[in-house]
Amino acid sequence: MSGSVEAAHDRLTRSVIGKKGVAGTAIGSRGGRPCLKVYLEKNDRALRRKLPSSVGGIPVDVEVTGKMNRW
Repeated sequence: MSGSVEAAHDRLTRSVIGKKGVAGTAIGSRGGRPCLKVYLEKNDRALRRKLPSSVGGIPVDVEVTGKMNRW
């Protein structure tokens, strides 16, 4: 995994974790290329507008997963 992707994921996570409705973040892929993921508890248009479309040139995808429980 590229250090720039990991650094972008770290920046994304620090900027969105703690926002009401954000369930988590991850590194994923889109079309065979790296992307960042933000997981939401529910489909919230206002929250989606506050999320970045990319971080450090890495695109951000948003998915609704529901609430996640920590193990």
